[in-house]
Amino acid sequence: MKITTFDPMIISSKAEDIIELFGELGFKKTHAPVTSVEAGDFPSYRMKDENGFHVDVADAKQVERDMTFIRMNVDDFEDAYNILTAHGFKNTKGDRIIDTKSAKAATLASPSGFIIVLVKHIKK
Repeated sequence: MKITTFDPMIISSKAEDIIELFGELGFKKTHAPVTSVEAGDFPSYRMKDENGFHVDVADAKQVERDMTFIRMNVDDFEDAYNILTAHGFKNTKGDRIIDTKSAKAATLASPSGFIIVLVKHIKK
């Protein structure tokens, strides 16, 4: 299993404010996918600075307070999922995996409370 991306992800109902802040810090939007799930569409924004650092900002109007996760993209979702769960991580949605046309994802919480959003992009 290879990790292809590893960076912070901020989920907020005020994504525009966070995007503006990181813009002033030198980050520029490089990608803006929309993930569709039962609860609705969630736009997100990948931002990068001139040093190659990334931050992802997800726009989720229903959250009351900002949350920060670690986003980890991998080339083998099942292997990474098994490694994390073997170390006590729990899927925050039970056994549910988000499976869209472009990605497979799960949100996993560690025994101590930090959260990893595990993603594998599906390439056609």
